[in-house]
Amino acid sequence: MTEAQEFAAAWLEAWNEQDLDRVLGHFTDDVVFSSPIAAQLVPGSEGVIHGKAGLRRYWSEGLRLIPDLHFEVVGVYLGIDILVINYRNQKGNLVNEVLAFDGPLVRWGHGTYLGGGGANPAGTKS
Repeated sequence: MTEAQEFAAAWLEAWNEQDLDRVLGHFTDDVVFSSPIAAQLVPGSEGVIHGKAGLRRYWSEGLRLIPDLHFEVVGVYLGIDILVINYRNQKGNLVNEVLAFDGPLVRWGHGTYLGGGGANPAGTKS
């Protein structure tokens, strides 16, 4: 298993166990993360979350609203200091997590959703 595949496997296990501390352990303290779901769940963020504490608040709310969250990795793509994890979420929608690294930790990331997934591609429940 390559280093990228190992990272993706650890990322997947942490998310599927809904272990936010383990998920956040992959990120720098000053991480910047963007997602159209963040725009929906974090008023005033315009979809951009700054810092690990901000990510904790965003993802805690996401886990509260998606109690059946489950991911299945479809593919792992490697660039120069970039990793893309292509996965299906619990709704069956395709998602890409684009992660840029500073050493072993993610410095910035983007959650991206396949077009045509509807207004609620992550499957949040109110």
